[in-house]
Amino acid sequence: MVADVVIAGAGPGGLMLACELRLAGVRPVVLERLPEPRRENRANGLVGQVVRMLDRRGLYRPLAGKAEPPQPIPAFFFGAVPMDLHVLDDNPFYLLPVPQTRIESVLAERAAELGVEVRRGHELTGLSQHADTVTVEVAGPDGRYALSSRYVVGADGAHSTTRKLAGIGFPGAASDDIVVRIADVAVPDEFVDPATGGLNLPGHGFISPMYHRTEQGVFAYARLPSRPDLVFTLEWTTGGIDTDASLTLEELHDSVYRVMGGADLPLRPPDGGGPHRLDRSVGVHTRLADRYRHGRVLLVGDAAHVHFVIGGPGLNLGLQDAVNLGWKLAAVIQGRAPAGLLHTYDTERRPVGERVAMHSQAQLALLAPGTEVTALRELFAELLRDQHTVARIANMMAGADIRYDMGTECAHPLVGRWAPDLLLKTDNGQVRLAELTTAARPLLLDLTEDASLATAAVGWRDRVETIVARTQHATPTALLLRPDCHIAWATDTPRPDEAERESLRTALATWFGTR
Repeated sequence: MVADVVIAGAGPGGLMLACELRLAGVRPVVLERLPEPRRENRANGLVGQVVRMLDRRGLYRPLAGKAEPPQPIPAFFFGAVPMDLHVLDDNPFYLLPVPQTRIESVLAERAAELGVEVRRGHELTGLSQHADTVTVEVAGPDGRYALSSRYVVGADGAHSTTRKLAGIGFPGAASDDIVVRIADVAVPDEFVDPATGGLNLPGHGFISPMYHRTEQGVFAYARLPSRPDLVFTLEWTTGGIDTDASLTLEELHDSVYRVMGGADLPLRPPDGGGPHRLDRSVGVHTRLADRYRHGRVLLVGDAAHVHFVIGGPGLNLGLQDAVNLGWKLAAVIQGRAPAGLLHTYDTERRPVGERVAMHSQAQLALLAPGTEVTALRELFAELLRDQHTVARIANMMAGADIRYDMGTECAHPLVGRWAPDLLLKTDNGQVRLAELTTAARPLLLDLTEDASLATAAVGWRDRVETIVARTQHATPTALLLRPDCHIAWATDTPRPDEAERESLRTALATWFGTR
């Protein structure tokens, strides 16, 4: 038996990719070295356009626990410099404060519903590529075995075995003088401002619930619903640390004391059962795989890129990798992909990884100690009072500034961009665009007066969903969406002529193959 795809790693990226492949009709096998899902939390939510992407797969509701669609948040920060997002007409920032353990649980439930095979306690230990397959060596609970697959995807984290076995380089930079401490704790209620969720810290004053930079380091506090308080520090010194010993609350308390200039914040273990997070890491790494694909081996998520955590771009980036790759890999396996389709995974997603690496390093620089950095932060604070600057940085951090090259002559300004939210009227009633994309199929949205584009696309009916609808917006009058919700073609013409219909057929063939 030859599997369609072997995915190494059952974290968020691996599970999301498995779900995308199953929606496209491909059967992946997921190998996860851990015998049970992690109980320790490693991230605290999702930020940016990935929240809308999960809404467009029907995953937002089970994660958020509410039926209402996601709404943008009013404020965020860049390098701990506040950004007022109220000034934006089109705010791209969405936040879903859900622990990673819950994200993995929901994705695992969806994968099980779709019939994905997840082998826990099975670790990929070797691979060899052939002309049409990849053979992977696996260490399982009952011994070692070999498994053949059409493709292998490494979703196995920053220390990816898949990446190393494939010979893919992972160059980058490291800041070895930085210490990050983060823990689940309990902070006395009298220190917490109930109206804002910030801290009233004696000896220092009020601290808003976000990253707070001082000349000694960085401090952050968050009171999260139904979860322990979270405390984070960042210091530019490694002196006196026993890296072989685990972080203690006393060490974290002392770090807060130093960063906050002698202000004392009592900390105690959180109530309830664990495990509770209590982590220290020395050094901050920024690395990007020199390619996201080598032959029949591909990378997603942290296997392809690592960077500083500020702003929470990691899960946004990794889950979007999976959504970009899933439908392309499925089309290749099913023999209906146009030439070069799988190559676009690297050409589209690696530049996005480069951009995230750039702005995470820029934010880290803004957090560093020194009077020169303080002056730079004052300048940034001025710049972030300008609406155009806020829009540029907010779109960059949220991943809303991505514009892929669609390889056609259609010059509509929406082509290559993320599809806007639309409220549509169909013969079956009113529907949100997000409700039409849960099946992860290509979608032609025909809003023209004569519905002529649906007829023009009839030759792709087996692979492209066509919806004839009406909307209150004058434009666009038609959109062709790839399964990752990026626009492959668009028009503003109420009654398209034959030239535009031919332009649509070109886009259909470019991305979804010839009839």
